[in-house]
Amino acid sequence: MPSSGRILVTIPISHFCEKARWALDRAAIEYTEQRHIQLVHLAAAKRAGGGKSVPVLRTAEGVFDESPAILAYADEHTPAERRLYPADGAESAEVVALERRFDTVLGPEGRRWLYDQVFTDARRYAPWNLTGVPAWERRMFPFVLAPAKLVIRRSLGVNDDAVRTAIVRVDTEFDAVAERLSDGRRYLAGDRFSAADLTFAALAAPCVAPPVYGTPLPQPADMHDEMRDAVLRWRAHPAGAFALRMFAEERPAPKVTTL
Repeated sequence: MPSSGRILVTIPISHFCEKARWALDRAAIEYTEQRHIQLVHLAAAKRAGGGKSVPVLRTAEGVFDESPAILAYADEHTPAERRLYPADGAESAEVVALERRFDTVLGPEGRRWLYDQVFTDARRYAPWNLTGVPAWERRMFPFVLAPAKLVIRRSLGVNDDAVRTAIVRVDTEFDAVAERLSDGRRYLAGDRFSAADLTFAALAAPCVAPPVYGTPLPQPADMHDEMRDAVLRWRAHPAGAFALRMFAEERPAPKVTTL
């Protein structure tokens, strides 16, 4: 274990994992990231003391399972004026409500759409999925790809009807965020960056493919036509532009990890 005593277990491209990375990087918290491919992450999460999903943060103080707990942990190590959750009770409740909404709607629906798109040509997108994972996982990836696709389709409900619904729900979430921003405010809640902004931007990542991210993401030029057209449409939406601005202005420079 590194001297910091903190291990963050992730799937590198996961937007929920990016949410956790962003909060830890913003708080300048030292940690070591352990990246894994899908399915292998199940054993890694359990070994770290978590459940069946990532991110999992293991620290000397305990294990923090799921991104909201990791954001709360990061906030405990952040100066009061920069915390993600306001001290005012009403403002904090608004931030938490938005975070929960994005966690339960935007995050899962955007992920469902992304996997459907990637599965059309999984080998094309494999280099981004494998960034920073152990060498043995890179070697075994071609052999676990087919069963992983079956498990992911079943567990996340990736099918034609669900994906069509996912697109509608992502659009609805983007429209709601755009409406909230239509009065000229710079942030979703209050007058400074909060967990609501971080969560929306991070969980919108599958739909807008931000150039600044905790691991390299395919950009529109790397994508097949249907995926590229959808990403460009969402980038042009006011909420998509807001997400990209949050990454550009508020995301600390991530650790350098190359394909």
